[in-house]
Amino acid sequence: MAHGAQRSPLLPPRPDLGLARDCEVCLGWGTVVRRDGEHELCHMCQGGPGDDEDVIRYGS
Repeated sequence: MAHGAQRSPLLPPRPDLGLARDCEVCLGWGTVVRRDGEHELCHMCQGGPGDDEDVIRYGS
């Protein structure tokens, strides 16, 4: 029997879709789904706060 995803009390992260547009990892969504079903920002196109100096953005 198929089961739907369980509801999380937390809202999914809000990605910058301009950065995600040509990303091959998240396919333009800006987020990826972990094995446990939770959403997280894509590590390739979305930089965390304060991570700008260490992030390499492809396609920019």
